[in-house]
Amino acid sequence: MGREDGDATDAELALLTALWDHGPAPIRSLAERIYGDAGPSADATVRKLLERLEAKGCVVRDRSGGVHVFSAAVERGELIGRRLKAVADSLCGGSLAPLLTHLVEGEALSAGDRAELRSLIDRLDRGKKRRPGA
Repeated sequence: MGREDGDATDAELALLTALWDHGPAPIRSLAERIYGDAGPSADATVRKLLERLEAKGCVVRDRSGGVHVFSAAVERGELIGRRLKAVADSLCGGSLAPLLTHLVEGEALSAGDRAELRSLIDRLDRGKKRRPGA
């Protein structure tokens, strides 16, 4: 199964998570956060991963200072949506219903989670009723 251009590998996802959780950072800070005190080899690995993420449009680089600072250019929710869509495409013939059904039935949802899902479905139904021809 091929990886979509904007998707992230697990190693790239670790960097994105660090950026989402802690905000913009230079290579050295990201390397320390991901690999601990691993030295130049970790810096080189993080540099390469960031270059790939930048090419995919997932991070942006601020070159205005002496040290380049990277920040996430894609929101966590957007990447979650891409990954779930890819799973639905490959395992469920493009339909999200079997995937969502499995997730909902496989996990014990709290009353708050159930209320949030009901609210989402209600909002989606109202949105469809407003569109012409719906």
